[in-house]
Amino acid sequence: MARIHLLDDDVAVTQACAFLLESLGYDVFCWNEGAKFLSQADLYQTGVLLLDMRMPGMDGQVVHEEMLQRGSTLAVVFLTGHGDVPMAVEQMKRGAIDFLQKPVSAKPLQVALERALLASAQTFDRQKIVACYQQLTPKERELAGLVANGLINREIANAMNIAVRTVEVHRARVMEKMQAGSLAELVNRLQQVRESFLLLS
Repeated sequence: MARIHLLDDDVAVTQACAFLLESLGYDVFCWNEGAKFLSQADLYQTGVLLLDMRMPGMDGQVVHEEMLQRGSTLAVVFLTGHGDVPMAVEQMKRGAIDFLQKPVSAKPLQVALERALLASAQTFDRQKIVACYQQLTPKERELAGLVANGLINREIANAMNIAVRTVEVHRARVMEKMQAGSLAELVNRLQQVRESFLLLS
C-alpha cells in the first residue's frame, strides 16, 4: 500500500484530507509539526509528503529544504493557499513534484499522488543501486566501467593487466554486488549510477 505523509498545522484539514486519502486506498500518516515529521518519519522509503506551504515555526519550504539536504526519497507535493503559488512554483524548481491549491478535490489529488509515487519509487531504486555500486572495490569499479563500455573478458584482462580468470572472478563479484541478473541489467544499473553522479555534480 502506498504511503502518504500529510504535514499540515491545521488539524481539521489534516483529518479531512486523511479521510479522503484513506478512501482512495492510501496508507496515511498525519503530522502537525515539521520538526516532529523530520525527526520521526522514515525519509528513505517510497512515498509522498503532502506538505502545507505555510505553518508556524518550520514552514513547508524549510521542511522541503531539509529533506533535500538529507537526500530523502519521499516525493513532495505542496498544498497551498491562493497567495502561495509563486512560492510553490519556486519549490517545484527545487524538486517538488507538484502543488495543489486548497481546498483539494479528489481527482487532481490522486493524479498528483500517482505521479509523485512513481518519482519516489525511481529515486528510491536509484539510491539502492548507488549504494550497491559504493560497495565495489576500486578494481571492481574499473572492471564494471569496462564491461559497461562493451569490452569482452580478454580485452578487459589486457586493459587491466590481469588474467582472464581474474576478470571472470571480479565480473561475477560485480554482478553479485550490483544485484544484476544479466549483462544488460548490469549495464542499465551502471548507467543509472552515472546519471546519479551527474545529478550530484
